[in-house]
Amino acid sequence: MLDLSKFQAKGLETCFHGRHIGAQIYAGLDGKNWRLQDYVARGGYGALRKILGKDGGEGMTPDQVIAEVKASGLRGRGGAGFPTGLKWSFMPRAYPGPKYLVCNSDEGEPGTCKDRDILAYNPHIVIEGMAIAAYAMGVKLAYNYIHGEIFEVYQRFEAALEEARAAGFLGDNIMGSSYSFQLHAHHGFGAYICGEETALLESLEGKKGQPRFKPPFPASFGLYGKPTTINNTETFAAVPWIINNGGQKYLECGKPNNGGTKIFSVVGDVNRPGNFEIPLGTPFATLLEMAGGVKGGGLKAVIPGGSSSPVLPGKTMMELTMDYDAIAKAGSMLGSGAVIVMNDTRCMVKSLLRLSYFYQHESCGQCTPCREGTGWLWRLVDRIEHGKGKPEDLALLDNVADNIKGRTICALGDAAAMPVQAMLKHFRDEFVYHVEHKTCMVPQSA
Repeated sequence: MLDLSKFQAKGLETCFHGRHIGAQIYAGLDGKNWRLQDYVARGGYGALRKILGKDGGEGMTPDQVIAEVKASGLRGRGGAGFPTGLKWSFMPRAYPGPKYLVCNSDEGEPGTCKDRDILAYNPHIVIEGMAIAAYAMGVKLAYNYIHGEIFEVYQRFEAALEEARAAGFLGDNIMGSSYSFQLHAHHGFGAYICGEETALLESLEGKKGQPRFKPPFPASFGLYGKPTTINNTETFAAVPWIINNGGQKYLECGKPNNGGTKIFSVVGDVNRPGNFEIPLGTPFATLLEMAGGVKGGGLKAVIPGGSSSPVLPGKTMMELTMDYDAIAKAGSMLGSGAVIVMNDTRCMVKSLLRLSYFYQHESCGQCTPCREGTGWLWRLVDRIEHGKGKPEDLALLDNVADNIKGRTICALGDAAAMPVQAMLKHFRDEFVYHVEHKTCMVPQSA
């Protein structure tokens, strides 16, 4: 699926020589090459051998591993984009009790489908990445929390864990070293809110999945009240390549402050939807071309980072590169990496109605602004869409969204409010037309 020739001329071929996510995922699309023997044949678990000194070298200390990850510029691939090496350094090294590591595979953001592919087609790269991270932080026990609506993927990951244990890559005294590490899988039940890290921890503890107040942060008070580090699936999957090839080489695959590559789930009105791994800083136009271009019309709008990120006009997106800084400067977020493409037959009011319904449905109800406000947003947009809108509804929509943002325990309130305000900012004429004419200005909308 990925045309490597586009990047080899730029000296980026080192990122795609079968040692990183994309080249390994799509080598296993037939469903057969995910097994341990296939991963080892591609050089798998070589990074773990390297840090433990089982490859003939001296090995690496935990501090050296963290320093390499810091040098790579790897940022969290789950949405927030926090520097991974810095996050690992927050784990208290001298803590006398148990510490935990958690992989957030609760991929529930509309439009996102990359993490499930990593777990389905290359589960061992996540296992190896987590083992390296645990070594760096002095953690002995970890969990991978997998979205409940992809149960077959959970079962495959369990099978991969069994293979890794049988081969001595997990368990006590790994590969004859003094390092011991246990990893278990846990599946959720499809709640979007459990993608929020503290709600995930609550669910993992067997409680109702609701976000916690922060501080305290998981680094000091996480799973079972113990120090815990949480990273996304794709983040862990990048770690073995970094250890094998060096943090500097990974950084050079991207751009300053945006090291390495990222997988983008390109969905919506494109001819070839799917997951594409590209260097951060690649023009959006290149990514759109890889996805086969716009389907069924011209490019009208793009949601660049999953449904919770603000929409941008298509003309704006065509001038941007796909990296954290460029997208943020344009007024949106790279987020989860779900690129939702909309052609010019799409009604923005109807599109916002679907998004607003999702967020009012998925609100856990813990915070009043979110519990009540998301319902108000949905009902207001529903009123406008069905020809019952009033001129004052547009100001009311903006006001309700503004009173949700920043007033909730977690970011779901912001996730519901930001799409509303962005739609009103960039496509206000469509909302005005709906109110004044009681119908849509885009009659062919799907």
